[in-house]
Amino acid sequence: MNTQQTLTRRPAHARGKADFGWLKSAHSFSFGQYHDPQHMNFGVLRVINDDEVEGGGGFPSHPHQDAEIFSYVLEGQLAHKDSMGNGSTVQAGGVQYMSAGSGVTHSEFNPSNSERMRFLQVWLLPEEKGAEPRYDTLDIDPDAKRGKLKLFLSPDGRDGSMKTRAKANVFAATIDGDERIAHDLGSIQRAWVQVAGGRVRLNDEPLNTGDGLAIEGGGNIIFDQGEHAEVLLFELP
Repeated sequence: MNTQQTLTRRPAHARGKADFGWLKSAHSFSFGQYHDPQHMNFGVLRVINDDEVEGGGGFPSHPHQDAEIFSYVLEGQLAHKDSMGNGSTVQAGGVQYMSAGSGVTHSEFNPSNSERMRFLQVWLLPEEKGAEPRYDTLDIDPDAKRGKLKLFLSPDGRDGSMKTRAKANVFAATIDGDERIAHDLGSIQRAWVQVAGGRVRLNDEPLNTGDGLAIEGGGNIIFDQGEHAEVLLFELP
């Protein structure tokens, strides 16, 4: 581990909370009526909302501009429609991505009337503004992220990832039992880990569902001691 590396945990219980009945949400960064000047963003990482949507619930059509937005589905299904003419339903294990660019409206809802849906909605700040909006989806094979980091969003679209206008590489992994993941951040001085589920340890720091971890200083990171853990890693050059 880099001796200059610092780890700062953002505990799940410290996140902002919202409860609208059909929607329960936890905000890692300032969002909506939750405002915390100490947690506005981390580099280009602007929003991580942990959303639980009851059956039949959803977000009616609303606009976005100059934001890179992805939804990482953890339970149930997420249905999407937008002003670009896209319509899709993403299952658990899938990701939908939208580059809002010059402006787009979209809706997201739970197509099941009885099953709860849970997803992480993430906003990243783009490198360029006013670009043409675009939309993409990706189903991540469970084996591709089991005990290893699977890149699913990057500026250059390498290794089968979706291409984003944000300066960020985003990986997913599941870790359980004896599985261990070692990763070198290299010259990347800033990274964030979000625990979507379960428990895991990163460089001896225990993390639970909903916890975030800010990593500064680059160097090596090691995930181990996973208990049904699912994590997202954001490299933020």
